[in-house]
Amino acid sequence: MAADDELERIKEQKKAEMADQMNDEESGDDVRSAPNEPIHVEGESHLEEVTSSYDVVLVDFYADWCGPCKMLEPIVESLAADSEAAVAKVDVDANQPLAAQYQVQGVPTMLLFADGEPVERIVGVRDQSHLQGLIQQYS
Repeated sequence: MAADDELERIKEQKKAEMADQMNDEESGDDVRSAPNEPIHVEGESHLEEVTSSYDVVLVDFYADWCGPCKMLEPIVESLAADSEAAVAKVDVDANQPLAAQYQVQGVPTMLLFADGEPVERIVGVRDQSHLQGLIQQYS
């Protein structure tokens, strides 16, 4: 009987999710909610897709060998989990043309995108409250 109860619970949950989705579509709300963990960008087209899919996106240009980048990593992960913004990570060693396109000359460098356009550049480590404040300005 427990399996039947579990199946019924899943059916009810799916019905509720579908009803919510239909309400969003009817209201014209097509904005995707931001994921709770950073998105690892795989190239220029992927970054364009990410920045156009979410209202506000914080992009962290980093390198694995960079000490300050490692210090910033838990802050970036926390922002992904707790803010309304999507958070993307770009490995500058694996994506050198992309880093050059956005004139990243040192790491860590973060770009804040709003409505698909870069609006803020942050170079170096900043505390979480500073970054959260910037995100809230554009959310």
